[in-house]
Amino acid sequence: MEHDALNGTGTDRVRPLRVRVGVVGCGYWGPHLVRNLHDMAEVDLVGVAERRPDRLHYVRRSYPTVQLFSDHRELLEGEIDAVVIATPIRTHYALAREALLAGKHVLVEKPLAASVFEAQELLRLARERGLVLMVGHTFLYNPAVRELRRLVQEGELGRIYYGDGARLNLGVFQRDVNVIWDLAPHDISILMYVLEQMPVEVSARGSACVQPDVHDVCYLEVLFSAGTSAHIHVSWLDPDKVRRLTLVGDRRMAVYNDVSPVAKLRVYDSGVDHPTTDNYGEFELAYRHGQIVIPYIHWREPLRQECEHFVHCVRTGQRPLSDGEQGLAVVAVCEAADRSLASGGVRVPVEPRLAPSQSASREGMETAPPSASAR
Repeated sequence: MEHDALNGTGTDRVRPLRVRVGVVGCGYWGPHLVRNLHDMAEVDLVGVAERRPDRLHYVRRSYPTVQLFSDHRELLEGEIDAVVIATPIRTHYALAREALLAGKHVLVEKPLAASVFEAQELLRLARERGLVLMVGHTFLYNPAVRELRRLVQEGELGRIYYGDGARLNLGVFQRDVNVIWDLAPHDISILMYVLEQMPVEVSARGSACVQPDVHDVCYLEVLFSAGTSAHIHVSWLDPDKVRRLTLVGDRRMAVYNDVSPVAKLRVYDSGVDHPTTDNYGEFELAYRHGQIVIPYIHWREPLRQECEHFVHCVRTGQRPLSDGEQGLAVVAVCEAADRSLASGGVRVPVEPRLAPSQSASREGMETAPPSASAR
C-alpha cells in the first residue's frame, strides 16, 4: 500500500496506540523537540531526562504532566517505546547504545556519533534488534530543500557542475568538537539527499582562532560518487548568520537561503552557453542572464515533520529517510575531514564506503514524497 512517507498517512502495519516517547537532554535543542512531541496527537511524551536542575524546572513549568528524571537510566527503565537524544556529541554513542540495548527505538541528533566505529556499532545493534535508528538531519525535512532535490532529480538545473555551501554565525563555540562536527553535517546530509550521490573524498583546511586545537573556521571540499564537487564553509566566528547552498548546473542555477524571510529558494535561468567563434575565428562565450523564479513552497516546520516521520517509522517499521546508514556516511565524512585537517588539507578517502544498496539512491530516498510546492 502506498502512503505518505513523510507525514505518515498510510494504514499499513500502523498500530492504533500512541507511541510513548522519552527525551534525553533539554539544553539548546531539546526544548524544540519536547515542544513538537508534546503537541503531537499520536505521541505520549512520557518523560524528559536532564542533569541540570534549571532545565528540569523549565520542563516542569511548561509541561506539568511530563515526568522528570535526573538520570536517563530511570527513563529507559520506564514504559516507553522510543527515545529522542539531544545531548552533546560525545555522549551520543553511549546513550543511543543504552537505549537500543533496552529495546527502544532511537532518534539521535546529528551527528549520529563521534566516530565511524561508534556509528557502525549503533547501526549493528539497531539491525540485530529490529529497531528504528534515525538521525536528526532536520534539513532533509525542509520543504525548500525537498523542492531543490526535485529540481535536481528532474533535470531542471541540468548537469550539476558544483555546489557551494556556507553555514556561518558568531558562536556557539564548543570545547570538545570542532566546527566541522557541529555544522558541516547539515550541508553534507543536504548534498547527499539532493544530489543522490555518496561522498567519496574530502579535503579540509581551517583555523583555530579562539581556542587552541579547536578549529572554529573550516573550508571543506567534498567529492561525490558521480563526479560532482562541493565546497562547504563553516564558521563559529562570523558577524553574519549565513545558511546558504548554491547549486550550479549547465542549464540553471539555484540558491537555497534558509535565513531569507521572503524566498528561501530562487532558481536562476543563468549560465554560460557553448562557446562559438566570431567572424574572425576568435573564441567567444555566450553569457545568459534570464529570469529569476521563486517557487511557491507550502511551509511546514521541518522539525515537526522530522518528529512525525520518526513516529510513523516506529509505528510501521518503515525505513527512515535520515536513517542510521546516512548518519554513518556523514560521520565518515567528518572523520575523514579531521584526518585531512591534520595532514595539511590533502584529499582523504571517505571510509567506510557504503554498498550500492545502502547508497543515497536507496529506496527510502527514492520514494520520499514530492515537494509541497505547487506546480
